[in-house]
Amino acid sequence: MFWSALIVLAVLAWGVWTYNRFVRLRNQVDEAWAGIDVQLQRRWDLVPNLLATVKGYMQHESGVLERVTRLRGHPELGVDQRASEETGLSRSIGRLFAVAEDYPDLKASEGFRQLHDSLVEIEEHLQFARRYYNGSVRDNNNLVEGFPSMLVARSFGYGPAAFFEIELASQRSAPRIGLDPS
Repeated sequence: MFWSALIVLAVLAWGVWTYNRFVRLRNQVDEAWAGIDVQLQRRWDLVPNLLATVKGYMQHESGVLERVTRLRGHPELGVDQRASEETGLSRSIGRLFAVAEDYPDLKASEGFRQLHDSLVEIEEHLQFARRYYNGSVRDNNNLVEGFPSMLVARSFGYGPAAFFEIELASQRSAPRIGLDPS
């Protein structure tokens, strides 16, 4: 009888300990997502200033501004949807910078350079926030999918979290240019 009670108590203690790990990991994932959200907000705030700087030089800015407006209007998007939208925004910003290469006066502008530098800084912070978030998601998913902790996860409705992968404007590779020998 003593050993049975001890085994039941040990299983119960393990269940409580595992449940508390799930709570801690869920909170860590939420905190990490908040860090990503802060960096995305900083980037969204920068884009209108960037567009105002280049507006006199090009007409490509309307799609970028529409995307930023859509993202700001829908903060409840899921991780996968947000990643897709943010990748699209990154590509739009990249195209904006690529077009800016054709305007030496714009590239030489102090305001444009400051905005470019700010964007690079924000994207570095976003990359760090994304790594922290994805590390938290990995830890959470390992616990959710591992045995025997999956039994506690299923009992209390814990599931795997989604990773956040986006292409940042500063991560694109340079275009390849083929030279014709003729």
